[in-house]
Amino acid sequence: MSENQCIGFIGSGNMGTALMKGLIQSSLFSEDQLFAYDKDEKALKRVFDLFGLNCCKSNSELTRKCSIILFCVKPQNMRDVLQEVKDEINENHLLISIAAGITIEMICSMVGERIPVIRVMPNTPALIQKGISALSSAKNVSLEHMRLAAKIFGAVGDTVEVEESMMDAVTALSGSGPGYVFRIMESMVEEGIGLGLNRDTSERLVIQTFLGAASLAKDSDFTLAGLRKMVTSRGGTTAAGLDMFDQMGLDVMIHKAIEAAYRRSVKLGEK
Repeated sequence: MSENQCIGFIGSGNMGTALMKGLIQSSLFSEDQLFAYDKDEKALKRVFDLFGLNCCKSNSELTRKCSIILFCVKPQNMRDVLQEVKDEINENHLLISIAAGITIEMICSMVGERIPVIRVMPNTPALIQKGISALSSAKNVSLEHMRLAAKIFGAVGDTVEVEESMMDAVTALSGSGPGYVFRIMESMVEEGIGLGLNRDTSERLVIQTFLGAASLAKDSDFTLAGLRKMVTSRGGTTAAGLDMFDQMGLDVMIHKAIEAAYRRSVKLGEK
Protein backbone atom coordinates (compact mmCIF):
# COMPACT_ATOMS: atom_id res chain seq x y z
CA MET A 1 0.00 0.00 0.00
CA SER A 2 1.36 3.38 -0.97
CA GLU A 3 2.89 5.33 1.88
CA ASN A 4 1.28 8.49 0.46
CA GLN A 5 -2.19 7.01 0.13
CA CYS A 6 -4.66 8.53 2.58
CA ILE A 7 -8.18 7.52 3.46
CA GLY A 8 -10.82 10.04 4.48
CA PHE A 9 -13.88 9.23 6.56
CA ILE A 10 -16.94 11.36 5.93
CA GLY A 11 -18.88 10.56 9.08
CA SER A 12 -17.35 9.19 12.27
CA GLY A 13 -20.21 7.25 13.81
CA ASN A 14 -20.06 3.67 15.06
CA MET A 15 -19.15 2.01 11.75
CA GLY A 16 -16.66 4.68 10.77
CA THR A 17 -15.02 4.41 14.19
CA ALA A 18 -14.87 0.62 13.89
CA LEU A 19 -13.12 0.90 10.54
CA MET A 20 -10.63 3.45 11.88
CA LYS A 21 -9.81 1.13 14.76
CA GLY A 22 -9.47 -1.90 12.52
CA LEU A 23 -7.21 -0.15 10.03
CA ILE A 24 -4.89 1.16 12.73
CA GLN A 25 -4.73 -2.13 14.63
CA SER A 26 -4.04 -4.07 11.43
CA SER A 27 -1.33 -1.57 10.41
CA LEU A 28 -2.93 -1.14 6.97
CA PHE A 29 -2.87 2.62 7.55
CA SER A 30 -1.10 4.74 10.11
CA GLU A 31 -2.84 7.49 12.07
CA ASP A 32 -1.14 10.05 9.80
CA GLN A 33 -2.87 8.53 6.76
CA LEU A 34 -6.36 8.75 8.26
CA PHE A 35 -8.52 11.86 7.95
CA ALA A 36 -12.03 12.46 9.26
CA TYR A 37 -14.79 15.01 9.14
CA ASP A 38 -18.13 14.98 10.92
CA LYS A 39 -20.62 17.81 11.24
CA ASP A 40 -21.02 16.67 14.85
CA GLU A 41 -18.00 18.26 16.54
CA LYS A 42 -18.29 15.96 19.55
CA ALA A 43 -18.10 12.88 17.34
CA LEU A 44 -15.07 14.29 15.56
CA LYS A 45 -13.33 15.10 18.84
CA ARG A 46 -14.05 11.56 20.07
CA VAL A 47 -12.23 9.90 17.17
CA PHE A 48 -9.36 12.36 17.51
CA ASP A 49 -9.04 11.51 21.21
CA LEU A 50 -9.23 7.78 20.43
CA PHE A 51 -6.87 7.58 17.47
CA GLY A 52 -5.04 10.89 17.06
CA LEU A 53 -5.93 11.04 13.38
CA ASN A 54 -6.24 14.14 11.22
CA CYS A 55 -9.48 16.11 11.60
CA CYS A 56 -10.68 18.30 8.74
CA LYS A 57 -12.81 21.42 8.82
CA SER A 58 -15.09 20.34 5.97
CA ASN A 59 -15.89 17.45 3.65
CA SER A 60 -14.35 19.41 0.79
CA GLU A 61 -11.03 19.78 2.62
CA LEU A 62 -11.02 16.05 3.38
CA THR A 63 -11.70 15.20 -0.27
CA ARG A 64 -8.79 17.34 -1.42
CA LYS A 65 -6.39 15.63 0.97
CA CYS A 66 -7.41 11.98 0.48
CA SER A 67 -7.44 9.63 -2.50
CA ILE A 68 -9.83 7.14 -0.85
CA ILE A 69 -13.11 8.59 0.42
CA LEU A 70 -15.26 6.45 2.67
CA PHE A 71 -18.84 7.68 3.03
CA CYS A 72 -20.09 6.61 6.47
CA VAL A 73 -23.21 8.78 6.51
CA LYS A 74 -26.92 8.10 6.79
CA PRO A 75 -28.63 7.42 3.45
CA GLN A 76 -30.82 10.50 3.75
CA ASN A 77 -27.70 12.69 4.00
CA MET A 78 -25.80 11.14 1.11
CA ARG A 79 -27.09 13.41 -1.65
CA ASP A 80 -26.20 16.57 0.29
CA VAL A 81 -22.71 15.27 1.04
CA LEU A 82 -22.09 14.34 -2.59
CA GLN A 83 -23.29 17.77 -3.67
CA GLU A 84 -20.77 19.33 -1.30
CA VAL A 85 -17.74 17.34 -2.52
CA LYS A 86 -18.46 16.59 -6.19
CA ASP A 87 -16.35 19.47 -7.50
CA GLU A 88 -13.33 18.15 -5.56
CA ILE A 89 -13.62 14.58 -6.87
CA ASN A 90 -11.58 13.36 -9.82
CA GLU A 91 -10.66 10.07 -11.47
CA ASN A 92 -7.76 9.55 -9.03
CA HIS A 93 -10.25 9.13 -6.19
CA LEU A 94 -11.80 5.87 -5.04
CA LEU A 95 -15.23 6.35 -3.46
CA ILE A 96 -16.54 3.72 -1.03
CA SER A 97 -20.07 4.03 0.34
CA ILE A 98 -21.68 2.14 3.21
CA ALA A 99 -24.92 4.14 2.97
CA ALA A 100 -27.69 1.52 2.86
CA GLY A 101 -29.93 1.67 -0.18
CA ILE A 102 -27.80 4.24 -2.03
CA THR A 103 -26.97 2.75 -5.43
CA ILE A 104 -23.76 3.08 -7.37
CA GLU A 105 -25.81 4.59 -10.21
CA MET A 106 -27.08 7.34 -7.92
CA ILE A 107 -23.56 8.19 -6.73
CA CYS A 108 -22.15 8.20 -10.27
CA SER A 109 -25.01 10.39 -11.47
CA MET A 110 -23.69 13.11 -9.14
CA VAL A 111 -19.91 12.68 -9.32
CA GLY A 112 -19.48 11.38 -12.87
CA GLU A 113 -19.52 8.01 -14.60
CA ARG A 114 -15.72 7.75 -14.73
CA ILE A 115 -15.22 7.91 -10.96
CA PRO A 116 -14.56 4.46 -9.42
CA VAL A 117 -17.27 3.68 -6.86
CA ILE A 118 -17.60 0.68 -4.55
CA ARG A 119 -20.69 -0.01 -2.47
CA VAL A 120 -20.36 -1.98 0.77
CA MET A 121 -22.86 -3.49 3.20
CA PRO A 122 -21.12 -4.22 6.53
CA ASN A 123 -22.87 -5.44 9.68
CA THR A 124 -22.63 -4.46 13.32
CA PRO A 125 -20.16 -7.14 14.52
CA ALA A 126 -17.62 -5.01 12.64
CA LEU A 127 -17.66 -2.93 15.82
CA ILE A 128 -15.51 -5.67 17.40
CA GLN A 129 -13.72 -6.66 14.16
CA LYS A 130 -15.98 -9.72 13.75
CA GLY A 131 -18.25 -8.47 10.98
CA ILE A 132 -18.82 -9.48 7.40
CA SER A 133 -19.07 -6.98 4.56
CA ALA A 134 -20.42 -7.50 1.05
CA LEU A 135 -18.76 -5.46 -1.72
CA SER A 136 -20.03 -4.56 -5.17
CA SER A 137 -18.50 -2.24 -7.71
CA ALA A 138 -19.09 0.02 -10.68
CA LYS A 139 -17.92 -1.30 -14.05
CA ASN A 140 -14.87 0.95 -14.14
CA VAL A 141 -13.51 -0.24 -10.78
CA SER A 142 -10.20 -2.05 -11.17
CA LEU A 143 -9.14 -5.31 -9.56
CA GLU A 144 -6.62 -3.29 -7.56
CA HIS A 145 -9.43 -1.08 -6.23
CA MET A 146 -11.47 -4.10 -5.16
CA ARG A 147 -8.48 -5.69 -3.47
CA LEU A 148 -7.86 -2.46 -1.58
CA ALA A 149 -11.52 -2.23 -0.48
CA ALA A 150 -11.44 -5.88 0.61
CA LYS A 151 -8.34 -5.15 2.72
CA ILE A 152 -10.01 -2.12 4.32
CA PHE A 153 -13.13 -4.05 5.31
CA GLY A 154 -11.11 -7.18 6.04
CA ALA A 155 -9.70 -5.17 8.95
CA VAL A 156 -13.11 -5.47 10.65
CA GLY A 157 -14.00 -9.04 9.69
CA ASP A 158 -14.60 -11.12 6.58
CA THR A 159 -15.60 -9.93 3.10
CA VAL A 160 -17.52 -11.29 0.13
CA GLU A 161 -18.00 -9.85 -3.35
CA VAL A 162 -21.51 -9.79 -4.87
CA GLU A 163 -23.33 -8.21 -7.78
CA GLU A 164 -25.01 -4.98 -6.73
CA SER A 165 -28.39 -6.53 -7.59
CA MET A 166 -27.82 -8.85 -4.60
CA MET A 167 -27.31 -6.05 -2.07
CA ASP A 168 -30.92 -6.14 -0.88
CA ALA A 169 -30.54 -9.86 -0.21
CA VAL A 170 -27.29 -9.20 1.68
CA THR A 171 -29.00 -6.50 3.72
CA ALA A 172 -31.85 -8.83 4.66
CA LEU A 173 -29.52 -11.71 5.54
CA SER A 174 -26.34 -10.38 7.15
CA GLY A 175 -27.07 -6.67 7.52
CA SER A 176 -30.21 -7.32 9.56
CA GLY A 177 -29.06 -10.76 10.70
CA PRO A 178 -27.49 -9.71 14.03
CA GLY A 179 -30.87 -8.31 15.06
CA TYR A 180 -32.51 -11.69 14.43
CA VAL A 181 -29.83 -13.46 16.45
CA PHE A 182 -30.14 -11.03 19.37
CA ARG A 183 -33.92 -11.49 19.40
CA ILE A 184 -33.60 -15.28 19.54
CA MET A 185 -30.99 -14.95 22.26
CA GLU A 186 -33.34 -12.73 24.29
CA SER A 187 -36.06 -15.38 24.12
CA MET A 188 -33.67 -18.13 25.19
CA VAL A 189 -32.41 -16.07 28.13
CA GLU A 190 -35.95 -15.40 29.31
CA GLU A 191 -36.85 -19.08 29.05
CA GLY A 192 -33.77 -19.97 31.08
CA ILE A 193 -34.94 -17.55 33.75
CA GLY A 194 -38.39 -19.11 33.57
CA LEU A 195 -36.83 -22.51 34.25
CA GLY A 196 -35.20 -21.18 37.42
CA LEU A 197 -31.79 -19.82 36.38
CA ASN A 198 -30.78 -16.32 37.44
CA ARG A 199 -30.40 -13.74 34.65
CA ASP A 200 -26.60 -13.56 34.74
CA THR A 201 -26.20 -17.32 34.46
CA SER A 202 -28.83 -17.61 31.74
CA GLU A 203 -27.22 -14.83 29.69
CA ARG A 204 -23.75 -16.34 30.03
CA LEU A 205 -25.01 -19.76 28.96
CA VAL A 206 -26.84 -18.39 25.93
CA ILE A 207 -24.12 -15.99 24.75
CA GLN A 208 -21.36 -18.56 25.00
CA THR A 209 -23.54 -21.17 23.31
CA PHE A 210 -24.05 -18.89 20.30
CA LEU A 211 -20.40 -17.87 20.26
CA GLY A 212 -19.20 -21.47 20.47
CA ALA A 213 -21.67 -22.77 17.90
CA ALA A 214 -20.73 -20.04 15.40
CA SER A 215 -17.02 -20.66 15.93
CA LEU A 216 -17.51 -24.40 15.49
CA ALA A 217 -19.49 -23.84 12.29
CA LYS A 218 -16.75 -21.60 10.92
CA ASP A 219 -13.83 -23.87 11.80
CA SER A 220 -15.40 -27.29 11.20
CA ASP A 221 -15.30 -29.26 7.96
CA PHE A 222 -18.90 -30.34 8.60
CA THR A 223 -21.84 -28.62 6.92
CA LEU A 224 -24.38 -26.86 9.13
CA ALA A 225 -26.74 -29.78 8.65
CA GLY A 226 -23.93 -32.17 9.57
CA LEU A 227 -23.18 -30.28 12.77
CA ARG A 228 -26.86 -30.26 13.70
CA LYS A 229 -27.07 -34.02 13.22
CA MET A 230 -23.87 -34.50 15.23
CA VAL A 231 -25.47 -32.96 18.35
CA THR A 232 -28.89 -34.56 17.84
CA SER A 233 -29.35 -38.02 19.34
CA ARG A 234 -32.46 -39.96 18.42
CA GLY A 235 -35.01 -39.50 21.20
CA GLY A 236 -32.77 -37.04 23.05
CA THR A 237 -33.29 -33.54 24.37
CA THR A 238 -32.00 -31.73 21.26
CA ALA A 239 -34.28 -33.81 19.06
CA ALA A 240 -37.25 -32.86 21.23
CA GLY A 241 -36.47 -29.18 20.87
CA LEU A 242 -35.86 -29.40 17.11
CA ASP A 243 -39.10 -31.33 16.63
CA MET A 244 -40.94 -28.43 18.25
CA PHE A 245 -39.20 -26.03 15.87
CA ASP A 246 -40.57 -28.11 12.98
CA GLN A 247 -44.05 -28.24 14.48
CA MET A 248 -44.14 -24.47 15.00
CA GLY A 249 -42.84 -23.76 11.50
CA LEU A 250 -39.40 -22.29 12.20
CA ASP A 251 -38.35 -22.44 8.53
CA VAL A 252 -41.47 -20.56 7.46
CA MET A 253 -40.97 -17.95 10.20
CA ILE A 254 -37.35 -17.30 9.20
CA HIS A 255 -38.31 -17.20 5.52
CA LYS A 256 -41.00 -14.61 6.16
CA ALA A 257 -38.73 -12.50 8.40
CA ILE A 258 -35.91 -12.32 5.85
CA GLU A 259 -38.37 -11.76 3.01
CA ALA A 260 -39.90 -8.83 4.92
CA ALA A 261 -36.45 -7.32 5.50
CA TYR A 262 -35.64 -7.81 1.81
CA ARG A 263 -38.81 -6.07 0.66
CA ARG A 264 -38.10 -3.19 3.02
CA SER A 265 -34.56 -2.84 1.71
CA VAL A 266 -35.87 -2.70 -1.88
CA LYS A 267 -38.40 -0.05 -0.86
CA LEU A 268 -35.79 2.10 0.86
CA GLY A 269 -33.59 1.88 -2.22
CA GLU A 270 -36.43 3.15 -4.39
CA LYS A 271 -36.67 6.27 -2.24
